[in-house]
Amino acid sequence: MSITATAITKTFGRTKALDAVDLHVPDGKLVALLGPSGSGKTTLLRILAGLDFADRGSGRVEFHGEDVTDTPAGRRGVGFVFQHYALFRHMTVAENIAFGLTVLPRKDRPSKAEIAVRVDELLRLIQLPDVGGRYPSQLSGGQRQRVALARALAVQPKVLLLDEPFGALDAQVRKELRGWLRRFHDEIGLTTVFVTHDQEEALELADEVVVMNHAKVKQVGTPQEVYDQPASPFVIEFLGNVNRFTPARNPLPGTGDNALYVRPHDVDIRREPAGEHSIHARVAHIFSAGSSGRVTLVRADNHDTIDAEVSRARLRELDLKVGDEAWIVFRHIRLFPAGSYTERDVVPDDAHAATTDSGHGI
Repeated sequence: MSITATAITKTFGRTKALDAVDLHVPDGKLVALLGPSGSGKTTLLRILAGLDFADRGSGRVEFHGEDVTDTPAGRRGVGFVFQHYALFRHMTVAENIAFGLTVLPRKDRPSKAEIAVRVDELLRLIQLPDVGGRYPSQLSGGQRQRVALARALAVQPKVLLLDEPFGALDAQVRKELRGWLRRFHDEIGLTTVFVTHDQEEALELADEVVVMNHAKVKQVGTPQEVYDQPASPFVIEFLGNVNRFTPARNPLPGTGDNALYVRPHDVDIRREPAGEHSIHARVAHIFSAGSSGRVTLVRADNHDTIDAEVSRARLRELDLKVGDEAWIVFRHIRLFPAGSYTERDVVPDDAHAATTDSGHGI
């Protein structure tokens, strides 16, 4: 079941939450709406669900070519999972999952025996076959989120919509549940849209990422595309750590009047100068307790800081200490035209990124 939203605008008082937004979700795909708070992503999700509606006369929502713009949530065939589970505390897990089936009109409602079978199937599907008799308070946060997902699936929705599904969980549980959700989606193949402000979550989970900011879609693409080919300064800065240099502080000749961006993993550290474009610096800080090493260096010419990410093996090989001299080489840089970086979330229509690979920095 594909989803298409066209020219969706939504205002709250004087605030524009969505500004002529277009979205297409292919059949069977897992798509992330990614952006900071206030970017419009949850408003868009609620409009897809029929929990909210675009401004009068604005836009159109279609499910597999069928116009559902004015169709209320209860008749769209949507499964919706909220960030904070919204489970009924006085009901058992089984009763929570069955709830959507028990309130169907009598002509559409399955028998009690059929509902029981469906609940058992879903408990096995979410890998919690033995918790049906428990209450939500007796479950962990990750288990409650899976139960909320099962409840959304009980009515056999056409599409599944998730609003910050892991936002209320701690980091380790979030990571475990992300992997589970990806495997779960691959198994059921249901068209799914989820909202998140967590870049790692979107890049790890989604087939396609929709990057939003200030009521607009900034870029759409696969995780690899939006990370490796960012369409604007906002996108490259939002999607992970990056070193940014304005034209006035540009460390490389020949790059013109452009803002220059370098990911920390594209910064190579040397003990000796490596060509005319290597940058002289001193080591300011070393972090080596993680899966990779992180080094902060200060340029000798103007005291700008540059962050580098290197393997632990490379860190041992370099044998760096705070205060040591070093030289920096950029493996891969990204350039944006002058002016496009002045407002990180407002990029001219003709702004485009130029990327260059090199062993000596340009």
